[in-house]
Amino acid sequence: MKLERLGNYIKQIRGLSYKPNEIHDEYQEGRIAILKANNIQDNVLDDTDLIYIDKSKTKTEQKIKKGDILIAASSGSKEIVGKNIYFRNDYEAVFGAFCKVVRINEKVNSEFISHFFKTPIYKNHIRNSIQGANINNLKNEHIDELKLAIPSLEEQKHIAVVLSKAEALIAERKQSIQLLDEYLKSTFLEMFGDPVKNEKGWEIVNLGEHCDIGSSKRVFVEDLVDNGIPFYRGTEIGQMAEGISIIPTLYITQKHFEELKSHTDVPQVGDLLLPSICPDGRILRVINNEPFYFKDGRVLWIKSSKSKFNNIFLQKTLKEIFRLNYNNIASGTTFAELKIVALKKIKTPFPPLTLQTQFAQIVEKTEALKAQYKEHLQELEQLYGALSQRAFRGG
Repeated sequence: MKLERLGNYIKQIRGLSYKPNEIHDEYQEGRIAILKANNIQDNVLDDTDLIYIDKSKTKTEQKIKKGDILIAASSGSKEIVGKNIYFRNDYEAVFGAFCKVVRINEKVNSEFISHFFKTPIYKNHIRNSIQGANINNLKNEHIDELKLAIPSLEEQKHIAVVLSKAEALIAERKQSIQLLDEYLKSTFLEMFGDPVKNEKGWEIVNLGEHCDIGSSKRVFVEDLVDNGIPFYRGTEIGQMAEGISIIPTLYITQKHFEELKSHTDVPQVGDLLLPSICPDGRILRVINNEPFYFKDGRVLWIKSSKSKFNNIFLQKTLKEIFRLNYNNIASGTTFAELKIVALKKIKTPFPPLTLQTQFAQIVEKTEALKAQYKEHLQELEQLYGALSQRAFRGG
């Protein structure tokens, strides 16, 4: 099927310009919300921080209508530019100057086109097109020049229904994963309470008295090689703690790894690894025997073999402590960074080990279910990607 220019089927409308003294923080009769670029969050509208303007200062065409695609068109961050939301119904709001609306004409199905704005075709094109020294701008021609297959209206409607069903399943699975995270958090608080306030009166200990806390042996730049045993830095440890798969870029030799193993130890199952900048509690718990090593100083190491805590309980406890009290634990003028001595001094509740173990069993069962959900989510996303690629490339 022939690829056609998107500009033949759409009209682009730039958002409302306004002065600072024309906006309001609260809604009142006669005012209307203004949607800004940062209200667009991965196909979801974040309406928690809206501003308002008098309706008399707006134009009719700048009001959100059913079938509109709202796009973040200008931002200091390239990650924001190009994000978009499709409106299935009219929405009582206008959009600001850093946004634009793509309004689809009657020759095409708006929901069909909305799915095109979620494809790698669109995202890669925008990434390569945006420009600007400080502000990244998405120009009209960047959108107009996009090309896609345009089947008959009936076929467009059919494709839109199929893709929307797949999208709904993806959203449902993501919500299920989020609910599992919330369940673990609420279960922890129900069983142990706030670890900073310690309302339940557990014994309080200094972490360093019950754990072996340190870091790795220094690995020098000249020791790194192109392949071998993966070597991770703090950022990568943090990403792994969030469940992100990492493709290693740095390695040490097998011989070097064996030397470290015999002289200073290497990460073992159950160990906890913390990036030195860790305000959101991105704590990696080692769960298998796949060998790796990590950068000293930028990663802190709690060895499970010499810990009196259940490591799963401790991981969740530290996550909560950092969330509630990180700035009082970390130090630094530019970045609040964890130091070994500060980690050792953290005062931590120490409930009975039987209760810690009970919680750990709940975590393990929940994480097993979460892993199944994530696998299913990945399959759904791959299916959606394959279907949309075929639909818009005319395969």
